[in-house]
Amino acid sequence: MSNLITLPGLIDCHVHFREPGLTHKADMVSESAAAAAGGVTTVCEMPNTVPATVTVEALMDKVRRAEKIRNSEFRIQNFDMRFFMGATEKKHLLALRDIWRGSSPALQQLKKRCCGLKVFFDHSTGNQGADQETITEAFRMCGEMGIPLVAHCEDAEINSVTGYGLRVTSDDVSIHSKMRPPESEVAAIKRAIDLAREYGTQFHVAHLSTTGGLQLVREAKKEGLPVTCEVTPHHLFLTVEDYETLGTLGKMNPPLRSKEDQAALWGGIADGTVDCVSTDHAPHTLDEKKSGDPLKAPSGVPGVETMVPLLLTVAAGKWPHPNPNAKSIKEKAKIQISDIVRLCFENPNRIFQLGRTKTDRTITVDLDQEWVIHGKELHSKCGWTPFEGWKVCGAIL
Repeated sequence: MSNLITLPGLIDCHVHFREPGLTHKADMVSESAAAAAGGVTTVCEMPNTVPATVTVEALMDKVRRAEKIRNSEFRIQNFDMRFFMGATEKKHLLALRDIWRGSSPALQQLKKRCCGLKVFFDHSTGNQGADQETITEAFRMCGEMGIPLVAHCEDAEINSVTGYGLRVTSDDVSIHSKMRPPESEVAAIKRAIDLAREYGTQFHVAHLSTTGGLQLVREAKKEGLPVTCEVTPHHLFLTVEDYETLGTLGKMNPPLRSKEDQAALWGGIADGTVDCVSTDHAPHTLDEKKSGDPLKAPSGVPGVETMVPLLLTVAAGKWPHPNPNAKSIKEKAKIQISDIVRLCFENPNRIFQLGRTKTDRTITVDLDQEWVIHGKELHSKCGWTPFEGWKVCGAIL
């Protein structure tokens, strides 16, 4: 007999659905179908599309495009897409200010669909890296106006110096983790927390991946600062040792880290330092990932459909990674169903003021159903997954 439970429709507060401008990789319809199939009914979509979401007009366009989800062949009912604005220049912050303070019905409606500001301390996909003056002004304005600010925390100078030295000596994709070293993330998080302290900004660390970064967040919380963070499934379940089998399919920013960092992230979940698990769902085509120089392959992996089954597998006391050498983390990777609700619904709902309730939409999960992840059977347009062939338990009905 099936072991069925009901959960609130879950939230992924960090996705890249690639529309507009990059729809050969993914689009709102395909990726929303993937999210819904994985038990996720609300997503917060990032600004690095083409054009980037840095103007009122660009946000309006995304909101209009999102309406087609309800009218698509997938007929995804009550699927909720929210959007982050971005800023690489000070003028982009003015657009966000207009949305937040606008009195017209149109701007008030846009504000309801906007979950905050995303800034990049260094370039990643879409070259959205901002200069220090813009970043400082972003923290000041968001602190003044009560706008949640999310940052991709990698130090541009450290990455540049370290990356150049390594890039000329090897084309091994595993070098990517050394080109964007843990020190880069730690330095950027420290700078961001200093700004959050100075301006009282509600600050959220995107895809935190290092022991040092986690400790900085832990200390900021003890200080009473409004600092939160998220971790991704790929950093929870993969390490630098997985480059050997994944190659460029394991390339993302921030990159894969050590087993010690992986264990620290699970420890952060256990002690409450980690607030959210979100995917940084970032699809690219297989051709893009596998063509040419490995170190020039685009960074990012899909994950919105596999996040919940992976977490449910750990909640069942199992470890999904098929490599026996990867199972040493099992004793440190602990999570309960209630933790999944906290990390993937309650906390992101609160942090980004999404206003969802546990009865807006519910999902039914068969905890006893086991299945094997195959990219070709998932709904994302890209058709692949870094978790290919992994056995998981917990099927979304």
